[in-house]
Amino acid sequence: MITSLLPPTGTSTGTSTGTSTGTSAGIDDEALHRIYAYPAVDRPYVRFNFVAAADGAATSGGFSAGLGNDGDQRIFTVLRRLADVVLVGAGTIRAEGYEGELVDDDARAWRAQRGLAAHPAIAVISGSLDLDPESGFFTRAPVRPVILTAGTADAGKRAALSAVADVVDCGTGTVETSAVLAELGRRGLLRVLCEGGPAVLGDFIRSHTVDELALSISPLLVGGEGPRISTGDSPEDAVPMHLASLLTEESALYTLYRRGA
Repeated sequence: MITSLLPPTGTSTGTSTGTSTGTSAGIDDEALHRIYAYPAVDRPYVRFNFVAAADGAATSGGFSAGLGNDGDQRIFTVLRRLADVVLVGAGTIRAEGYEGELVDDDARAWRAQRGLAAHPAIAVISGSLDLDPESGFFTRAPVRPVILTAGTADAGKRAALSAVADVVDCGTGTVETSAVLAELGRRGLLRVLCEGGPAVLGDFIRSHTVDELALSISPLLVGGEGPRISTGDSPEDAVPMHLASLLTEESALYTLYRRGA
């Protein structure tokens, strides 16, 4: 049973950072929808979703899924239900598959009732286009994927992937975060849910374009030298965030951090 560890508060963005439910009562899906609702904006609003162990490990047994529990999965489902687009890095596609539907029948019905596309768009950041056009990600895709790449990407790979996806240049030598967001905005995909990987989060941190981080903290000590949730060079200045929501279930914590003013 998910419960809240923060008292009810308001927010200037128009979203709810708490509910009338206290720590002794469970948080239902309607309350989760309020907590994780996107603000009304006229530009892409970027929410990252990650899970990490209590000791900072981003994977267990090589996969992030090994860190989650039922509460994390409930929130994960709500986050996808609310998004216009699920944005991922190519490394995440290669590691985790992402084959087939990303939302279930209930989510599709919920979205359709609210005038949203039945399935969120799927966008992949890949500067090298190192993706297999015959993989299940493409052959079982519920919607035509969008691949956001660099102008210098291999022409042969570009041609092969163009048969199964929209391939769009978002920079010359590298994929530029500003160009990615401009392309998503051009497509009307303003509610962005980015599910990784660490290099993508690192790029967005450096460009100061992370609006929210939904971070689940698993009550596990994994050890080892596994990856963090972000990689790459640090920004010139740390990005301030504030805690907008804090939920818990079975000793796991589900945080929602919002970018500070």
